[in-house]
Amino acid sequence: MSEEWLIAMGLVLVLEGLIPTLAPKAWKKMVSDMSSRPDGQLRMIGLVLMLLGLGWVFFVS
Repeated sequence: MSEEWLIAMGLVLVLEGLIPTLAPKAWKKMVSDMSSRPDGQLRMIGLVLMLLGLGWVFFVS
């Protein structure tokens, strides 16, 4: 695995840890709200987020 991928994965972990570190109550509420959504809606949210991330990578590089 290249060094860039390892750095990218480390940055993902940093970003994933920011919200529960800075606003744990809001993070708990968000997770609770997401658990009540239908699977199809969560899949659509995930797809949109992946496409935005892919677009971001192409835009930056």
